[in-house]
Amino acid sequence: MANYLASIFGTEQDKVNCSFYYKIGACRHGDRCSRKHVKPSYSQTILLPNLYQNPAYDPKNKMSAPQMQMHFDAFYEDIWCELCKYGLVEEVVVCDNNNDHLIGNVYVRFKYEEDAQKACDGLNSRWYAGRPIYCELSPVTDFREACCRLNSGEGCVRGGFCNFIHRKEPTPELDRDLDMCTRKWLQERGRDARSMSRSPTPPAASAGGNAKRV
Repeated sequence: MANYLASIFGTEQDKVNCSFYYKIGACRHGDRCSRKHVKPSYSQTILLPNLYQNPAYDPKNKMSAPQMQMHFDAFYEDIWCELCKYGLVEEVVVCDNNNDHLIGNVYVRFKYEEDAQKACDGLNSRWYAGRPIYCELSPVTDFREACCRLNSGEGCVRGGFCNFIHRKEPTPELDRDLDMCTRKWLQERGRDARSMSRSPTPPAASAGGNAKRV
C-alpha cells in the first residue's frame, strides 16, 4: 500500500494531494482546494508570486510590442543576475498567464537545494519596484510538465487563462548572453558553484542594464 501511495503522489489518481500544486506550484482554488498543498521543506526551485508586473495586462499600457519585449528583457536580466548571487541558477521561468494564481509568477531553479533556501530566506526581507517580495520553495522541478504544451505549438485556446504555465521568453540574444556570462563566471571561480570563494557577484550581461534592482 505504501508503495502504491508513493507511486500516485501528486498525480490525478491521488485523491488527497493536489496534482496541480505538485506540477505547477500553484492551484486556481488556492486555500479553498479540497486537496492538500504539501509545501516542500527543501527544493531546488523557488517561487516569487506576482513579481513580474506585465504591462500587457495594464489597461493604461501604451507600449508597442517591441517596447514590451524590451521591458521584459530588462526584468529577466535583472532577476537572473541578482539571483545568481545566491548560487548557480539553472533556469528562470516567468509566467505570461493572466489568471489569479499564475499572473506574474517567477520560478527560479537552482542547481543546489541549499542555494534555493538561501535565496528564499534572503528575498523575503527585500522589495522590488516598490513592492515587498514574497518567496517560497516550490515543488516544481520539471517545467516540461508545468508548462502548457499547446502554447508553443498551434496555440492554446485558453490563452492567458490557461491553468498551465505560458512561459514568457526573453529575446534569444539575451538568453545567450546570460548563459555565456554564467559560464564565464563559473570558469573564473571553478567549474562548480560550491567552489566560489570570495566574490559571489556575477558580471552583468551585455544586454539591457536599466532594470530596477531587487
